[in-house]
Amino acid sequence: MSAALLVLLLLWVPGLLFGAAVRLRGWTLAAAAPALTYGLVAVGGLLLGELGFSWTLLTFGAWTLAASAVLFAVTTLVQRRWPARVDDDEPRVSRRGHLVVGAGVAVGLAVGAVTFLRGIGSLNRLAQDWDAPHHGNLVRWLAEHQTSLVSSAGAIGNQPENANYFYPATYHQLLALLLDQFGVTLPQLLNSGALSTVLVWPVGIAAMGLAWKLPARMVAPAAAVSTWFSPFPYDSLWRGPLWPYVAGIALLPAVLALATYLIRPRGITGPVAIAVSVAALVGLQPSLAFILAGLLGVIFLACVFRLVPIDWKRAWPTLVAMGVLGVVAAVPLILPSLGSAGGVAAMVWPSEATPAGAFGQMLTFSGVVDFPQWWIGLPALFGMVIMVKRRLMVWMAGVWLAFGGLYAVTVSLEGAVIQRLTGYFYNDHWRLAVMLPLPGSIGFGVAVVALGTWVVARYRDRVPALGRSPWAPVAVSVVFFLLIGLISGAYVGRNSARLAGNYQNGPTVSDGELEAYRWLAGRVRPGERVMNDVFDGSGWLYAMAKVEPVEWTFYGTPAGTPSNFLTKHLNELDENPGVREALTELRVRYVIVGRGFVRKENRIAPGFVGLDRTPGFVEVFRNSDSVIYEIEGQEDVLEGAAAAAGR
Repeated sequence: MSAALLVLLLLWVPGLLFGAAVRLRGWTLAAAAPALTYGLVAVGGLLLGELGFSWTLLTFGAWTLAASAVLFAVTTLVQRRWPARVDDDEPRVSRRGHLVVGAGVAVGLAVGAVTFLRGIGSLNRLAQDWDAPHHGNLVRWLAEHQTSLVSSAGAIGNQPENANYFYPATYHQLLALLLDQFGVTLPQLLNSGALSTVLVWPVGIAAMGLAWKLPARMVAPAAAVSTWFSPFPYDSLWRGPLWPYVAGIALLPAVLALATYLIRPRGITGPVAIAVSVAALVGLQPSLAFILAGLLGVIFLACVFRLVPIDWKRAWPTLVAMGVLGVVAAVPLILPSLGSAGGVAAMVWPSEATPAGAFGQMLTFSGVVDFPQWWIGLPALFGMVIMVKRRLMVWMAGVWLAFGGLYAVTVSLEGAVIQRLTGYFYNDHWRLAVMLPLPGSIGFGVAVVALGTWVVARYRDRVPALGRSPWAPVAVSVVFFLLIGLISGAYVGRNSARLAGNYQNGPTVSDGELEAYRWLAGRVRPGERVMNDVFDGSGWLYAMAKVEPVEWTFYGTPAGTPSNFLTKHLNELDENPGVREALTELRVRYVIVGRGFVRKENRIAPGFVGLDRTPGFVEVFRNSDSVIYEIEGQEDVLEGAAAAAGR
C-alpha cells in the first residue's frame, strides 16, 4: 500500500500548495487539490518539455513551487488593490456540520477503497482489457526518457515516424514521476492511480454540496453513497480501462464547487483555479472540455432564469477573466488533439438497451446493467423531484436531464444525429453513463433527509419521543441510510465482481507470460525488438520488461509495413526472402508467442501458425503460457540492420 500512499501524496500535495496560494480554503481546497495538481502537470509538462527540461520529481516540484509563488504574489496584489467582498449573510457550516460531512466522506472513501481493492485482488495485478497496455507503455516511455512531451512517443502507437504523435498524456505524466521510484512497480502505480480516482470522488461531492449551500445533513449521505453507483467509477475502470477519462470525471464535482467563486466572486481566486482545472481536464481527455461546457452551460441558464441568484454587475468581470484564462490554459493543450478528432467522431458502438430499458436506466442512475440499482436509484429519483420543488441546487436536475437523456438515446438508438451529438465521446454510451452518479449522489442525500423530516412530522403525535429531540429527523435519516446500506450491501459485491472480470491471471497477460517477458529482458540487446502477435497481450513487453515489441497495440500496423508483412508471413522464413529482410530492418532476433488473447474471438496471426515446425525458429524458452523462439541467422541483427541502412 506504500505505492498507493505515494500516489495520493503526489496527487494532493502540489494542488494543496497551489490552491492555498490562490486563497482556496476548506473543503473546496481539499477537493480541488487533485484538479490543480493535474493542471500543474498539464501546463508544466508542456512548458518544461518545450524548454528542454527533463521530467522528474525535482523539476515538477520546482515548477509547482514557482507557479505557487507567482500566483500567491499576484493574488495578494489583486486582493489589496480590489478587495474581494464576502457576503455576510452566507451561511457558515458549524464544526458539528463539518464532522457530519467528514463522517459521510469517510463512508464513501471506505466503500470505494474496499470495492476497488476487492475487485482487483491485488495492486500487483494487471488489467486485462484493450487500453491497459497502451497506458502502461506510455507511462514507461515518459519515465524512461524523462520527458513530458508525448509527441516523442509515436513508437508506442505503432507510429514511429510520426514526430507529431498525440495522445492525452497528463495522467501518464503524473504517474511517470513515480515509476521505479521508492520501489514502486508499474502494476502498483497503475492500480494506485485508479484507486486515487475513486477516492477523489466523495471529497468532491462533499465540497460541491457545501459550496452550493446544501445543508451538511444532506451533503453527508450524498458523499457516503457516491461510491456505491456502478456507472462511475467502476464500469469504466473495468471496461477499457478508461483511466485518464475517469480521472477527469472525478474532478468535476470540485470544479463545480469552484464555479461558485464565479457566481459569488472573491477576487481572481475563482478564475485562476478554474483555468488550471480546465487545463487538467483537457490534458486528461479533451472530450471532458465538452462535458464541462455542458455543466457550466446548465448553470448559466439557471442564472439567466433566476433559479440561481447572481449579481451580474458584480460577477461579469470574474466571468470574463475565467473565460480568458480558461482559453489561454486550454488551447495549447487541445490543439494537438484536433488531428485525431475525425477518428474519434467516427467511432460507432452498438446499442445495448431498448428505449424503454434505457429510460429506466436513466431514472435509476444505473447505467448499462441487467438489473437496476433500485435501492439507491429510486431514492435519488425522489430526491431530484424534491430538489426541483424546493429549488435546492435545481440546476443539478438539469444536468441529470441533459446528460441522462443523452445517455439514454445513445445506449438505445443509432443514427446520424445521435452520432453527431455524441461524437466528442467516441459515440460511447459508457462514457456518458459516468455522469449519472453526479446528480444521483446529491439526489440521494436530499431524499434521505427529506424522508427523515417527513417521518418525524408525520408520526410525532403518535410517537412522542420523535417530538422531544431536534435530532429526531437526523436519527431517522441515519436509520434509513443504514437500512439501505444493509439491504444493498453498498453494492460492494456487485461492483467488485464487475471489476474482477478484467483483473484475473490472464487471458491477455498472465504470470507465465510475465515470466517470459523477464527472460527476454535479460537477453534482448538495446536496439533489438521482439516480434509478437497483435492480440496476445505481448504489447505489455515494454511496459513490464523495457523490451520493445514490434506490435505495440491491438490495432496492429498498416498494410504494407514490414511489421504487418511479418504478422502475415513470418512462418515463411525458409521460402520467402522478404521475411529475412523485414526481420533485419526491424532488428528482430526473438519471437514470442502467448497463449491467451485480448478478445475471445481473436486467433493467432497467420504468420505465427506452426513456428515450431518452421526451419530457422529455435525454441529457447517455454512455459504453460508462452513460447520464445530465437531466429537462426539473426544473432548479429543490429550490425546487419546498420549495414543495410548504410547501403
